Amino acid sequence: MQGRAQQVFYYGTAVSLVALILLCVAWELVLAPLRPGGSWLVLKVIPLLLPLRGVLKRDLYTMQWSSLLILLYLAEGLVRATSDPGFSATLGWVETGLGIVFFACVLLYLRPYKQAAKKLAQQAIQKASK
Repeated sequence: MQGRAQQVFYYGTAVSLVALILLCVAWELVLAPLRPGGSWLVLKVIPLLLPLRGVLKRDLYTMQWSSLLILLYLAEGLVRATSDPGFSATLGWVETGLGIVFFACVLLYLRPYKQAAKKLAQQAIQKASK
């Protein structure tokens, strides 16, 4: 079930997650921290570390729930892009972009699996009704 498109969507998912983790750490420690010298807001990266192993292993369940988790980062990116001044706003747009890439890639990666599961469920229902 792993076609060329599936590989591209997987790599898009994995790369965007790793890039988002690195962005969040760099943003809050070096690039534009809320306070000089770094910010405790760097701890926002911890929830992103939870699905990392599962995403890298292509675990379908992990990819499903991480698609919901990433929406929090997409929302934070939008809020900071539209409310923070200067370079922090630019980083907010980058966070938003990475969130969109992750979300789109994970959904497109999971689509064939969801379709196969739905087809299998329909077949089971048809067998049970006979």
